Amino acid sequence: MPRAEALARRAVEAALADQRTSGHLTLLLTDDAEIRRLNGGFRGKEKATNVLSFPAPYGSLTLGDLALSLGVVKREAAAEGRRIAAHYAHLIVHGVLHLLGHDHLAAGEAVTMERAEARILHRLGLPNPWRPGWTRAGWAA
Repeated sequence: MPRAEALARRAVEAALADQRTSGHLTLLLTDDAEIRRLNGGFRGKEKATNVLSFPAPYGSLTLGDLALSLGVVKREAAAEGRRIAAHYAHLIVHGVLHLLGHDHLAAGEAVTMERAEARILHRLGLPNPWRPGWTRAGWAA
């Protein structure tokens, strides 16, 4: 994916600005095998996933770490008819929001997080991933 680092920086900066905070984080772009190992080791789930968030302890100099599997991102984007770059940015925004304390376990939390993601992606000029009917070519008829 061309300009992956630049898009990642823009996505992180947009998420932090939206949440009116600042900070540093580490982003690991990896493959399915490594994300599966991390997911198994830290969450007990022996499968590849799209993004993992590891918030830093309170008072740290960093917000934490994100790990993103490019293989999963590409497959999910293709399956959902989305541009890889848009899905990649969405997952980075999603991960940053997790580092900042957002979650989606309860319905109310999920709605709040999804609205923040849609707002941030809109500011990046990217489509709302929660809006039905969006495809790579544009809005479905």
